[in-house]
Amino acid sequence: MIGIDWGTSNLRAWRFDAAGAITEAREAPYGILRLPEGGFDAAFAEVVGEWIADGEKAALIAGMAGSRQGWLEVPYLDCPAGVEEIAGATRLLPIAPATVRIVPGLRCRDAQGVPDMMRGEETALIALLARLGGREATICLPGTHSKWARVGGGRVLDFTTAMTGEVFAALLQHTILRHSCAPPVPGDSLPPGFMAGVAQAKQSGGMLHQLFGLRARGLMGEMAPADGAGFLSGLLIGHDVSAALEQGVTPPIILDGADELLRLYAAALDAWGIPYEAAAGEPAADGLVLIGRRLGMLG
Repeated sequence: MIGIDWGTSNLRAWRFDAAGAITEAREAPYGILRLPEGGFDAAFAEVVGEWIADGEKAALIAGMAGSRQGWLEVPYLDCPAGVEEIAGATRLLPIAPATVRIVPGLRCRDAQGVPDMMRGEETALIALLARLGGREATICLPGTHSKWARVGGGRVLDFTTAMTGEVFAALLQHTILRHSCAPPVPGDSLPPGFMAGVAQAKQSGGMLHQLFGLRARGLMGEMAPADGAGFLSGLLIGHDVSAALEQGVTPPIILDGADELLRLYAAALDAWGIPYEAAAGEPAADGLVLIGRRLGMLG
């Protein structure tokens, strides 16, 4: 079976054997906003066409390929939902010579009635649910749109989304704060200023006021531009964590995402004294295997 996580900027593809083990993996910059000429068909053929020619007959696709702007719109599935409901709500995409099915996203509302939705992250949640064995937990998926999911009994109960990564990029590139922040430098350690931003997020005053405080610190000589991007990241992630804690979490929080983001969220959780553990392996791929197995696509 072929599994694809089709995002906004990139897509990841895996080839699985009959037991669900990954035999090959590929990645391409063909998210739905960066498709090659020929659109979805061309991207699919370029990335996995060789595998289909080599005998693969089934493909399962999660993520933005199922969105309104995607290859085939697949309606969102209401929470609570587990692997059975998600597998049952997949849609067949007529494409020869392979059987291609697209996974639905999930939707819910918070206690105040604010709607929320996800596409793609549900596959990782499905895999983590299986590892939890039915116990309740809080799963955090940091990213452009960070997800905090409440799970239990083998189902995703509900979740909330924070535009943490997207707001960070927008503020850094398109607001007055760009003059207070040198470009961030990726690395294995916390960026300078990060923990000061987290500490500020723990204080009263509101995020909007605290954001302008970064600008004022720079003008008053209290913060160097080299520390600005880290402070901004810490401030936003700190407020993301604070909001999740306010809604209620079940420690240890399970973190799944890119290593650099996990370090940042782990440090913020440490600041609140909240235990956490990092998910091992490739949950998004494992979730596709579990859904594919329910659909009889493996083999």
